[in-house]
Amino acid sequence: MSSRRFVTLDQDGTADGWLHVVVKAQTGVFYQQQYGGHMCRQGRVEGFLVPVFGPDGLTALRNLFERELAGAGTWNHSWPDDERERLRGIIESIPYWASDGHTEELHALRLDESRISDTDEAWVPVITPDGPGLLLWANSD
Repeated sequence: MSSRRFVTLDQDGTADGWLHVVVKAQTGVFYQQQYGGHMCRQGRVEGFLVPVFGPDGLTALRNLFERELAGAGTWNHSWPDDERERLRGIIESIPYWASDGHTEELHALRLDESRISDTDEAWVPVITPDGPGLLLWANSD
């Protein structure tokens, strides 16, 4: 029996209003996600899933990717300074609770600008207090 497991997030595309961070770690669990708007890219990341709650951040992400960037994905997007700053602000508005098992502490997510070229609709590299990860939500297609 394989120790690797694959979890597809929102398999049938009917879940809405969710935000998750998958923190990269060697867990044997791989989360699969369709992303990239109408480009329908398929991504996979190994780690652990942390649900986050940020309805205003989710609305802002959808406005940016689905309306302003037309839901066509951002593969090879140049991310001009004003768009990058806006994305950075949206990501920082999403709270992330980190815990050591005894206490919880609120942190802001940070855009991982060293991986900005990987950024796409429903697939944004972030930095958490637990390490690098990906911010995921329901793809718009």
